[in-house]
Amino acid sequence: MANKSIIIIGSGLAGLSAGCYAQMNGYHAHIFEYHDKPGGVAAWWERQGYLIDDGIHFLMGAKPGQPTHNMYRELGTAQAGSLVKMTSYGRFIDEQSSRIVDVTKDLGRLARELKAFSTEDASTIDDFIRGSRAMQGYDMGSMGKPPELMSARDKLSMAWKMRSTLKYFTAKYASPIADYVKAIHDPWLRRLMENLFLPEVPVWFVFALLGMVSDGQMVLLKGGCRGFVLPIEKRFKELGGEVTYKATVQEILVENERAVGVRLADGSVHRADIIVSAADGYSTIFKMLGGRYADERIKSHYEKWQLIRPAVLVSFGVAREFKGEPHLSFIALKDPVAVGAKAISGVSLRILNYGDEFAPPGKTVVQVMFETDWDYWNELHGDKSRYEAEKKRVADEVLKRLESYYSGISSQVEMTDVATPYTTWRYTMNHKGAYMGWLPTAEVIMTRMERTLPGLANFYMAGQWIVPGGGVPPSLYSGRQLVQILCHQDEKPFVTATK
Repeated sequence: MANKSIIIIGSGLAGLSAGCYAQMNGYHAHIFEYHDKPGGVAAWWERQGYLIDDGIHFLMGAKPGQPTHNMYRELGTAQAGSLVKMTSYGRFIDEQSSRIVDVTKDLGRLARELKAFSTEDASTIDDFIRGSRAMQGYDMGSMGKPPELMSARDKLSMAWKMRSTLKYFTAKYASPIADYVKAIHDPWLRRLMENLFLPEVPVWFVFALLGMVSDGQMVLLKGGCRGFVLPIEKRFKELGGEVTYKATVQEILVENERAVGVRLADGSVHRADIIVSAADGYSTIFKMLGGRYADERIKSHYEKWQLIRPAVLVSFGVAREFKGEPHLSFIALKDPVAVGAKAISGVSLRILNYGDEFAPPGKTVVQVMFETDWDYWNELHGDKSRYEAEKKRVADEVLKRLESYYSGISSQVEMTDVATPYTTWRYTMNHKGAYMGWLPTAEVIMTRMERTLPGLANFYMAGQWIVPGGGVPPSLYSGRQLVQILCHQDEKPFVTATK
């Protein structure tokens, strides 16, 4: 029997992962990618000798011996020489109160510093630190099998492995971090804790982040997204996979309620035994398939669930070194920045000073990112001159704010680049610039999405639209687990080959 053929739509992390594992297991995979390079939202581009990184801010599960690290090895990426250990999650700065705190891997130090700011919140701080310590050693790949293939015994085994942390997935710890911090008296401390990631994520998610930092599972990528993605693409090709770039899939072809191929924008038709979409969920279901296989549950998700708030990324190429500066800072602004109808009260500052590939010697890429509105930028793009003028105004305003932290930086800027939500859509086709898909609320992040669509055979989905919360490991696992399911259906063992 000939090997089954698989068409994969999209060469983001999920698509590349599905392609690699498909090739390892005797399938023949052909990826069609709309852009001219792989990575999807793990994006990068170059400007005037500077590398702009717009995707993976840190990598989880990179500690040797952990399941997720083993997956990275199978995919040929995250080699030891390409990683920088994270000793700090980031610095939090409040311009109004002049308070500054570094969230490092030393949870004991963090507890002492937070209590020094607010002794009356000591009990909540202790509870917060206990939860973070309990999550040390947590790895999101510990479940191993796809949920669809897990037996009762598998589930019991998983529960046993997680017995020390199970209580943090129930009751108050499964609620949004914004609710958890309502008990905190000090306003600044409340704001800090609810913005360690996003206010809507469950408490256990924040515990897991800090636990992984303190446990040495979080790293930075010396080469950014480019250094992480290209090795996976290389691995896919070495395994015999095919990839075609600048190939926009307009339609998924269906015959007798079975997916049989794709039609590209150039009119060409390509057929395969199995069709996998690792592309934008909305485009896949409601455009490529015309909405014909969306039941009420699926429609409700896309109509009612919130999307991750899109962002503006302002990048500067600066003729200056920033030695000793934290790689990431979160700044609560004293005076908000007006962008459209939104007042921006907080920004993240990223200094790419931990790798040689981002900038020429003696120079640095400095980035500021903040949440914004899709509609504002999408409508503004209709008037090219106004769109470009607003991008320049925002960049000038951001640079003015940076001047108060780094005197003289304005005269040292050699390159300026502004990426808006429209840029995200243009690079990735992600619905309304939602770079991580759904907003990872407590409800959404715990919902198991189906990889198939009702009434449609030989079709599967992978990526952040079916693993709410997105991120690197879940996206890669979604591709891996999809192939595990295919192997199970074809009654053959799932195998991996370590690079």
